[in-house]
Amino acid sequence: MPLYFEEFTPGRRWTTPGRTLHEAEIGGFAASYDAQDLHLDAMAAARGPFGGLIASGFHTLAVSWALWLRMGALEGSGRGGIGLDEVRWHLPVRPGDTLRAEVEVLERSLHPSRGRGRVVLGHTVRNQREETVLSYRSLGLVATDPAAERS
Repeated sequence: MPLYFEEFTPGRRWTTPGRTLHEAEIGGFAASYDAQDLHLDAMAAARGPFGGLIASGFHTLAVSWALWLRMGALEGSGRGGIGLDEVRWHLPVRPGDTLRAEVEVLERSLHPSRGRGRVVLGHTVRNQREETVLSYRSLGLVATDPAAERS
């Protein structure tokens, strides 16, 4: 169910369903977007700083964003992204880890262009052990409620 700007009140939170990352998916993403041994070659990764294969941080970010979008809050009301701030990879994500994201409205303000507002969301991504693996802030534009504009 899409939400409008007025419903993105600071402090509102969502928790996404979980998603497990498998070795083949980690390798497939890395082969296309982050071709480093620590994401592609299990034997080389075992000798590396993490002691084994890990997912690209960009893969973790993409998965967390997809989990948030599938919640449906922006479906039909999203008006585009402005950027990401404070992206931090806290711990490596390994094959078999299950990720879920907690998303919180941090700020909102009306945009000078009528019909939309700016929303800042805080994303905290955790694995199945409740360890924070990634955190970031997303800045986006969300449509205002057309019914509110008519009244």
